[in-house]
Amino acid sequence: MATTALTTGPQTPGAVPGSGLTDGPAPRRRRREDRTFQTTGDIIVFILLCLGAITMLLPLAWMVSTALKAPENVFQVPPQWIPDPFRWDNFVRIWDAGPLLTGIRNSVIVSVTVIVIGTITSSYAAYGFAKMRIPGKNGIFLFLLAGVMIPFPALMIPTFMLFSKIGWVDTLLPLIVPGLFGNLMMVFFLRQYLLSVPDSLIEAAIIDGATHPQIFWRIVLPLIRPAIAAQVILWFMGVWNDYLGPIIYLNSENVHTLQLVIANFNATYAVQTDFPLIMAASLVALLPVLIVFLVFQRQIIESIALTGSKG
Repeated sequence: MATTALTTGPQTPGAVPGSGLTDGPAPRRRRREDRTFQTTGDIIVFILLCLGAITMLLPLAWMVSTALKAPENVFQVPPQWIPDPFRWDNFVRIWDAGPLLTGIRNSVIVSVTVIVIGTITSSYAAYGFAKMRIPGKNGIFLFLLAGVMIPFPALMIPTFMLFSKIGWVDTLLPLIVPGLFGNLMMVFFLRQYLLSVPDSLIEAAIIDGATHPQIFWRIVLPLIRPAIAAQVILWFMGVWNDYLGPIIYLNSENVHTLQLVIANFNATYAVQTDFPLIMAASLVALLPVLIVFLVFQRQIIESIALTGSKG
């Protein structure tokens, strides 16, 4: 009877029934310490990320601030973050200071043409390297990737001489035509993305009588759409902001891209650089990229999260 009373009597909080054992205050204290440690770690990581974000946003904030200042206040000490007075007329002067509309038109022509056609060719090439049975395709793919390792300065003079011989210098063609054949980094990224798509899906479509173009448009394209969207955004940013290519091939003002027009503001006001004017024009040039990124940022995150994990 005494034994029964001991085992069935009142149990202390945290006791294991019928064992006579309790977890005691020490394990509970450790759990509380673990939760506290996790919370503290999350707070520290959040603070560090906020500091990093602020550091990266400072140049953009300074550009906006400078675009709204008078020229004599740009290098004021201590720095004037909030303009006094606000000079909104800087955004009016940029349209008279140079052929800004012509630059925007030329940049749109180059960017849209290259991105639309180049994306189609890059996607087809990635599909071919990933899913089609082509003899030696891996060797060809490695050979193409080796081309990425060649620095562009080593190719500037030969390509300039080539385009000069065929009469393309001082036209938009040197900026458009090479991009129509695709982007090697985009091909590589989409190929890696497609490797995670089951081969059985493609083989079943072939057995049903579908051709490769039909398979690409009806099956493959919907699967890789997030990856294509992400690469299109990154490629658009590169083409829109390109300065080296236009400065090599373009001479006349009527073919200048937006980046060259902004750069010429500095040459036009060589006696005293009008930084507010340049910053205002740079903000106008930034807007298309910023809008495209904000609209499609979900596709960028989704493509990175799903790359290599689809099955």
